[in-house]
Amino acid sequence: MFNDIGPLELITLVVLAVLVFGPDKLPKVIQDVTRTIRKIREFSESAKQDIRQELGPEFKDFEFEDLNPKTFIRKQLDNDELGLKEIRNGFDLKKEMAEVTDAVHGRDTETPSASDASGSSDPAAGRIDMTKKPETPAREERPPFDADAT
Repeated sequence: MFNDIGPLELITLVVLAVLVFGPDKLPKVIQDVTRTIRKIREFSESAKQDIRQELGPEFKDFEFEDLNPKTFIRKQLDNDELGLKEIRNGFDLKKEMAEVTDAVHGRDTETPSASDASGSSDPAAGRIDMTKKPETPAREERPPFDADAT
């Protein structure tokens, strides 16, 4: 609960509590706070038990911590009933990006393209050469500019 409080912060909180409540009232305040925390925990546990009973026997191993998305995904990846590890390992992002980069730069890749499968003898038959500048059409006369229209 207080995992990120260091010793300096703890000392600061104790000194602040002594200054605010005074040394004679501080023990009673600590007892009241601990009693309140205990009641909240008891209420929370009884609410969890009531929810588990209402859900029925098929949810007897249901954990409320699984409602946290990170915990749920971590638990599902550990179970691997859905085969998520094969899916995750089957997709190689570096390889895919290298293929895209090679296609953009016009280099041949190791995988056969769709034009190769169609029986064409030219491996670059279906590709567009991105290194050449596009041909510009003959210069046409532009229409007059109308400032009122814009």
